[in-house]
Amino acid sequence: MVLSLVSRQWKSIPAALFFGTRPFRSQAALDALSRASEEKIPNLVLYNYPSFSGAFSALFAHLYHSRLNLPCLILPFSSVEPLRVDDFLVEGLEICYLLDFVGPKGFALKLSQFMNRVIVFDHRKSSLPKIPPAEDSPENLTFNIDVEKSSSTSVYNYFSTKLAEKKLPCGEVKNLVNHEIRDRLEMVLKYMEDGDLRSWSLLDIKAFNIGLDEWRSKLNCITNPYLFDQLLEIDSMSLIAKGKSYISSRQDAANKLLDKTFKVRLGKGFYGECLGVSADGNADLSDEIGKALSIRSAAAGLRPIGAVVYMQRGNLKMCLRSIDGATDTSEVAKAYGGGGSLSSSSFIIRMDEYNQWISVN
Repeated sequence: MVLSLVSRQWKSIPAALFFGTRPFRSQAALDALSRASEEKIPNLVLYNYPSFSGAFSALFAHLYHSRLNLPCLILPFSSVEPLRVDDFLVEGLEICYLLDFVGPKGFALKLSQFMNRVIVFDHRKSSLPKIPPAEDSPENLTFNIDVEKSSSTSVYNYFSTKLAEKKLPCGEVKNLVNHEIRDRLEMVLKYMEDGDLRSWSLLDIKAFNIGLDEWRSKLNCITNPYLFDQLLEIDSMSLIAKGKSYISSRQDAANKLLDKTFKVRLGKGFYGECLGVSADGNADLSDEIGKALSIRSAAAGLRPIGAVVYMQRGNLKMCLRSIDGATDTSEVAKAYGGGGSLSSSSFIIRMDEYNQWISVN
């Protein structure tokens, strides 16, 4: 009875209100599409999961369709067992939005062959090769790819503008979000964009991303029917505060190990010497420990590298970190079968080899 009642009241709501908790190309998602066909739901929104930009884009699509009382089905789209083109061959679908992704090569083009309009938003340069040439792209397929603006910002502007054009009989203009939350929401979008575009220019962007990450498990609107209400409550300052607290607690834990340092002869001294520490039981702190060690190592007249050693699945692993831009830690790691970047690398080392690196201490 509940399902029948709700099915006659379709608005811009996630499919989870009707269909279980299984994610992605689940029976819940397929049932939602089937019901959309029965109810002649014309608007379909697919958003990139588990992407914050995708989830916020879905929020703006939800708000737009809700403000205008337009029936709309919203589903997460994951690259893990993704929904297929054939899944959308259902009666009634007219417009499809792909938010924060373009899908596999040819995906959007195939959708446009049986839908009135397909509108795509993305910001990744990696998506550009998946876009068909202009001469092969039909008029009902629109790609909005802006590598200088995050998808969530583009979608927010798109639906805000589109809604503003829908004037009420009295001349009043509807807003996507009310004034009380607009500034807070736009600040969240600004921080998200800084991360999406890999700019990392905003103050406390690292703390913001750490605080935001705890929401990642909630981004599936099939398993979390309250997703859009929750996204509207997110505050950048609260996320930054949580992120700072997390960073501080990890640094405090890392500092407790820094008094137990020893000298490491990298490659038996061929790559110089640095300070090291054993972090068994604290492997998750290797980054913080290594960076702090690199500073101490430089102050001690050694190479500005921190070596963090711990057991991993029966193997001895060494992680090298440096905050000195002129130092390449990966030259050591690659010489011993590992890899990484200039400032962060790791490798597995034999115990007898490792003993020779520290035997002179």
